[in-house]
Amino acid sequence: MTTQKDDLELPLGKRTPFYRFFEIVPGALSYGMLLTLLILSIFDPFIASIFILLLIITMVFKAAGIAYHSYIGYKRLQRAQRVDWSARLNDLEYPEAAKQRLSRQQLQFSDEKVHYDNIQQLLATPDSYPKPSELFHLIVMPAYNEPYEVIEPTVEAILSGSADSKKMIMVFAYEERGGADIKQTAKRLQKKYQKQFYAFMTVEHPANLPGEVIGKGANITYAAKHAEQWVAGQSIDFSKVIVTTLDCDNKPHQSYFDYVAYEFIVHQDRKHLSYQPIALYFSNIWDAPAPMRVIATGNSFWTVVSSMRQHQLRNFAAHSQPMDALSEMGYWSTRSIVEDGHQYWRSYFFFKGNYSVVPIHVPVYQDAVMTGSLKGTLVAQFKQLRRWAYGASDVPFVAERVFTSKRTSPFWPGVARFMRLIDSHVTLATIAIVVAIGGWIPLIINPDAAHQIVVHNLPATIGQIQQWAMIGIFVTVFLTLKMLPPRPKRYRRTRTLGMVVQWVLLPFTSIGYSAVSALNAQTHLMFGKYLDKFDVTEKAEVKDTA
Repeated sequence: MTTQKDDLELPLGKRTPFYRFFEIVPGALSYGMLLTLLILSIFDPFIASIFILLLIITMVFKAAGIAYHSYIGYKRLQRAQRVDWSARLNDLEYPEAAKQRLSRQQLQFSDEKVHYDNIQQLLATPDSYPKPSELFHLIVMPAYNEPYEVIEPTVEAILSGSADSKKMIMVFAYEERGGADIKQTAKRLQKKYQKQFYAFMTVEHPANLPGEVIGKGANITYAAKHAEQWVAGQSIDFSKVIVTTLDCDNKPHQSYFDYVAYEFIVHQDRKHLSYQPIALYFSNIWDAPAPMRVIATGNSFWTVVSSMRQHQLRNFAAHSQPMDALSEMGYWSTRSIVEDGHQYWRSYFFFKGNYSVVPIHVPVYQDAVMTGSLKGTLVAQFKQLRRWAYGASDVPFVAERVFTSKRTSPFWPGVARFMRLIDSHVTLATIAIVVAIGGWIPLIINPDAAHQIVVHNLPATIGQIQQWAMIGIFVTVFLTLKMLPPRPKRYRRTRTLGMVVQWVLLPFTSIGYSAVSALNAQTHLMFGKYLDKFDVTEKAEVKDTA
């Protein structure tokens, strides 16, 4: 028996002492680590130096792993984009003919052999697989007040893909609080595109519904439940509908939906899986200010690296999940401003630990943060990163379902996931600060310790270690230049040089944005000043005038 839907929601109002304790934990650990460095530097600078050195050495090893996974992830991304997923999907429709054809070929790559094995498995147990022609894609696109010019390219990107749009149900989910303009945009989109999809529906999410926070999760859940009634009225099997959420600026790779359908079919335990593409924030990367380009590139490679670690892969931004699973669990959280990452935990606990995320190694292109002014862009970027870092609000949610009677999943796997969750948020909030200035803290706090060799040499030692860590930066820069979209004609070739020079801003973006936004989010949790409003990030593109 699965967990009840009511057990999956975040609390509103007063929390229990247990829950409040774990809301405080991320911030307490983050501030505690920084405070510990200061206290040790006062009373025992030698121990402080050793502590800092061990932290940085650990991060160098992690950086090496990230560089390795970035390169391997990049190669896998390139290979997956070359695959004709539509043809492979067609092989699953006619597996006997595909087996005969493939058995006569020399299969050179491991993924080709996996495809052949999938066909053999399908033929061995044909009743356990749906046919590609039986599947539907239901796409939920939330909107607040984005202009038509931002939304239309996403719809066009969906239609230009290899998947059959006549097997797609488009749900444009717009907010009542967005005003008259977004309502007019919804009507305009429906009028233009309704004949190109199996169905095109618009759903207005009412403002100020009880039990909701102002956020994307409430909007897409309301729209999906509306679509569910329509799907049921069409007598379409929920287990054969793949639901995908796409933001207004998301442009999926042309093979994304065929790729997802393929993976959906070949995994027999498909109800307990979701599908995660790689988010690349490159759509307007040439136009964004340099600090935002650094952050957008770093976030892009984070999703590339995550795709290589399936045991740690979580839902993020655009993702897909079967409708029967979503219907049973009540879709997404209506009380979280980070509904994407939180969806992993809802699914994990609802299915008692029998849930995982399948990587989809093709991109969904998104915009880097850019508003009408540099100041507005800097502020909007901080708010976006703070919202993402507010995923620390999952810590008490997970703790309650691992360490109390609410536990429905295996204990030790839950503990391991909980510890990784804690580690990720504390690392995000502290490590950039430690790496940047940690080597100088013992000398600044306790100048009298300068005679100690370890303390005296710590800044130079860390500087040498950081030089080795630069290899990871070089790998990122190299791969970034290979992955960038073509340079717009309005920019000179010197703009490409700027894409390299911009990395001198990494210490600033790592501390001023990543670390500080994480500390800000954790501080809100510590003091019960909850972020209960989704700050919509303005993203814009500059168009060529010629």
